[in-house]
Amino acid sequence: MLMPSIFGESLFDDFFDDFARPARSVARYSTPTMNVMRTDVKEDENGYELHIELPGYQKEDVKAQLKDGYLTINAESNQNKDQKDENGKFIRRERYYGTCSRSFYVGEDITEEDIKAKFENGILKVTVPKKEKAPAVEENKYIAIDG
Repeated sequence: MLMPSIFGESLFDDFFDDFARPARSVARYSTPTMNVMRTDVKEDENGYELHIELPGYQKEDVKAQLKDGYLTINAESNQNKDQKDENGKFIRRERYYGTCSRSFYVGEDITEEDIKAKFENGILKVTVPKKEKAPAVEENKYIAIDG
């Protein structure tokens, strides 16, 4: 019987794994990088559309770079959750800093101007056009004959 899980693939697998590695479960459910940068790639006749999930990130946290035919998406998060009581004493302090990165080969004929990106609701939508390689033109090279 299939059972829905609110924690991942299987509720019971996660439950029993925690007995063997209790520290893992704390980090797994409290870090914002869980399930980050899941990417859907859709192809149509004009190009490719990437939908990259970046939950918890803001537009300012995300950078895209094109170098040597590779499109690299970087996301950086810096969170500080301080809670103080009415006297100003810390009850709890939690900090998190993390980065994630993902690269896609898009071809060396693609330029920065060709790629369009939009960030909304935690999803980065990137459009990369298809570019056909220009056919190599056979160049005739002649040798000069003195006479």
